Amino acid sequence: MERQVSASGGPACGMETTGRRGVDETMEEKKMYSLPPLPYDNTALAPHISEEQLRIHHDKHHQAYVTAANAILEKLDKAREEGGDLDMKATLKELSWNVGGHNLHSLFWPNMAPEGKGGGGEPGGGLADAIAEEYGSFDRFSSMFTKTAMSIEGSGWAALSFCPKTRRPLIMQIEKHNVNIYPTYSILMVLDAFEHAYYIDYKNEKAKFFDAFWKIVNWDEVNRRFEAAAAL
Repeated sequence: MERQVSASGGPACGMETTGRRGVDETMEEKKMYSLPPLPYDNTALAPHISEEQLRIHHDKHHQAYVTAANAILEKLDKAREEGGDLDMKATLKELSWNVGGHNLHSLFWPNMAPEGKGGGGEPGGGLADAIAEEYGSFDRFSSMFTKTAMSIEGSGWAALSFCPKTRRPLIMQIEKHNVNIYPTYSILMVLDAFEHAYYIDYKNEKAKFFDAFWKIVNWDEVNRRFEAAAAL
């Protein structure tokens, strides 16, 4: 059973249930993570993201985060049921990495669409007004967002977020999958800056991938997330 992106635009958690035996040997339903399907086929984002790049990114890399997160949940369940001890620092650090990877990828896929079929162009509606007020123009915003992605040290994400206190659309630079995320901020749009997101197509020329991203941004989805977050 899948749960889609939350109404607030925050990280999504695809979940499924699976039967496990508890300490009383009765079957109970345990919620686990699951890989959300792509909202388009593997060729839909070409030539900006090739079929091979998209397929491996979704089916291999994203799936790996789901699998690893579920394995940690299983380990936590087993330790609870058997009264065992765990290295909580290492366990929770690993869980944060994998859940963060799953959640951010679950936001990434829907905030893209085929060029000319929902992807590309500029935002409209309330999001366009908010970006213009915060950044002065869409061109300045897109330049700052791209620079955010380019300046990530190592691996991470560029994200557009919404602050519930100031009501401002703020750019967030996420390191890895789980560092520098602002608590309570709704995430409206993300760009994966890990090498696995672009290396098949662009090799070491990540700037070309970041430029191509703007041709496939699904502004209807990003604006939907903005409107939902702003309504809270």
